[in-house]
Amino acid sequence: MKDHLSGFSVIIEQAVAWGEMDAMGHVNNTVYFRYFETARLVYIEQLGGFGWTAGHGVGPILAKIDCRFRLPLTYPDTISIGVKVIEMGSDRFKMLHRVVSHTHQKIAADGVGVIVGFDYDKQQKAPFPAEVRRKIMTLDRPGEFVY
Repeated sequence: MKDHLSGFSVIIEQAVAWGEMDAMGHVNNTVYFRYFETARLVYIEQLGGFGWTAGHGVGPILAKIDCRFRLPLTYPDTISIGVKVIEMGSDRFKMLHRVVSHTHQKIAADGVGVIVGFDYDKQQKAPFPAEVRRKIMTLDRPGEFVY
């Protein structure tokens, strides 16, 4: 399992809930995005937040997310969810998310999300504060990229 999450700066663990399964007998595909979000928020907490209050100042907003489903999860299981920043720009960063099944010892899903800096007062895209960028670069050392 450790090999599957090698290099991930934030890893959380949680149980698969019975209520996350759908009529097909496996975890519904929408739930994986909640797993990603939970790990993403823990990552942001580890940075000490962004120095903004909800609805004011420059903070993160999810611009895009995708998921490659690799293994159907079922109850009961425990999963580990890893997240790390893989690319960094002045006003956005790209995060890799990974869900690993403890029961199967395999990757259940990988996802990539783009998080953009957003000025909630002006309602427009904005660069992240230098301190936030510095903290991300210290935690993950992502390469520079341009969109």
